[in-house]
Amino acid sequence: MRSKCIFLLLLGAITAYYIYLPIPGEIEEKWKLMITDSFFRSLSHLADLSELLGLKDYMGVMMFITIAESVVPVTDERVQVTEEVFDGVQVVVYEPGHGGKGELRRAVIYLHGGGWCLGSSRMGPYDLLARKMVSELDAVVISVEYRLAPVHPFPIPFEDVYRGVRYFLQGQVLARYSVDPGRIAVSGDSAGGNLAAAVAQQLQQDPDQQVALKAQALLYPVLQALDLNTPSYQQNQDMPILPKTLMVRFWSEYFTSDKSLFRAMMTNSHNSPKSAGLLKFVNWSSHLPESFRGAYRYTAPAASAAGAASALAAGGVPARSVPAIADPRASPLLAPDGSLRPLPKAYILTCEYDVLRDDGVMYATRLRRAGVNVTHRHYSAGFHGALMFTVWPADFQIAHRMTEDYVAWLKDNL
Repeated sequence: MRSKCIFLLLLGAITAYYIYLPIPGEIEEKWKLMITDSFFRSLSHLADLSELLGLKDYMGVMMFITIAESVVPVTDERVQVTEEVFDGVQVVVYEPGHGGKGELRRAVIYLHGGGWCLGSSRMGPYDLLARKMVSELDAVVISVEYRLAPVHPFPIPFEDVYRGVRYFLQGQVLARYSVDPGRIAVSGDSAGGNLAAAVAQQLQQDPDQQVALKAQALLYPVLQALDLNTPSYQQNQDMPILPKTLMVRFWSEYFTSDKSLFRAMMTNSHNSPKSAGLLKFVNWSSHLPESFRGAYRYTAPAASAAGAASALAAGGVPARSVPAIADPRASPLLAPDGSLRPLPKAYILTCEYDVLRDDGVMYATRLRRAGVNVTHRHYSAGFHGALMFTVWPADFQIAHRMTEDYVAWLKDNL
C-alpha cells in the first residue's frame, strides 16, 4: 500500500512538473493555458518520436488536432450552410438563414490558420466564428479550404486561396449571394492572416481585377521569414501555444521538406544574398516602436554564403535555392512601399506573448507610413491562437473579448 502511494505521489509530481510552465503574470487563466499547452506539447513530442522512428511524419501526427476539432457544418435556423467549389477550390459558404430582403450584404472571406500545414475551415472554432459573423453582421462568409503543406508546399496554398477569392469576386457570383461588391473583406488568423495579407496585395496588382476589397483583417498574422530573431521571437521562444521551434518548422515545411532549411532558420542563418537585400523591409530597429523593442538590440541576419555552404556539405538544400523566402506572396512584409499604398483599410490584432507579435506591429507601422488606414489592436495579456479557444474545455475569456472586438470592427468598417 505504501509503495502504491509513493508511486502515485511520484506520478502526480511528474505530471505537475510536465504541466507546469512559467507563464507571465499578465496572462489570465494561467493553469488552463498550462493544461491546454501540455496537450499540444505531448502531441508534438509524440510527433517527433513518430518521425524519428519512421512511422509517420511530424505534421501527419499533428493533424490529430485538426481531426479532433472537425465538425460537419450544417444549416440551422439562423445560418444556411453549403459546401461549394470555387474554380477547383473547396469552400464552405455561410449565409443568413432568413429569406433575402432584397438588400445587398457584406461579405467576409475567411482563411484559417495552422501554419499552412494544419487546420481546416471545418474545425469547430472556425464554424462558430463564421456563424457569429453571419448573425451579427448579416454577412455572407466564405471559408476557404486550401490544400496544405508539406504535401502541397508554397505557392500552392496561396494559389488555392487566390483562385477561390478571384472566383468569388466575379460580378455574377456576388449577385448569386446578394453581396455588395463595395463591402467585402478578406481575413484570417496566423497563417491565414499571412494568406489574407498576400491576397490583398496581389489583387491590387492584378490589372484584370474589377472588384476591390474594402478591408483586410489580420489576426496575429505571420508576415515574414527573413528575420526569425525579432524581440518577440526572443521573448516568447518558449511560450505556449506557438514556441519558436514550431513556428520555424511551419515556415521550413511550407517551403521544403529538406530539414537543412529548418536548421538554418533556427539559427537565423538562412538568408541568401537576394533575401538579404530585402531585410530593410523587416528591419525591426526601423519599423518596430521602441516600446516593443525592450532591451533587445538589432543585429541584421547574415546572408548565407556560409550557411549555403554548410547546407550543401550536409547534403541539404542551400537557402539560395529556396527563392520563396524572398517572395512577398509568402512574406507580405517584403512588399515595397509602392505596393502598400493602394491597400484597403486594415485591422491588425497582435498579442504580447506571441513570437509573431512583431510581424504584425511592423506591418501596421509600414502600412500607416504608406497612408493606409490601420486599426492596431494589441492585447497585452494575449497569446498566440487565443481567438480560437472558444470551445470547452479550452474556453478562454480573452478569446471572447478578441472575437467581440474583431466583429465590432467589421461592423463599423465594412
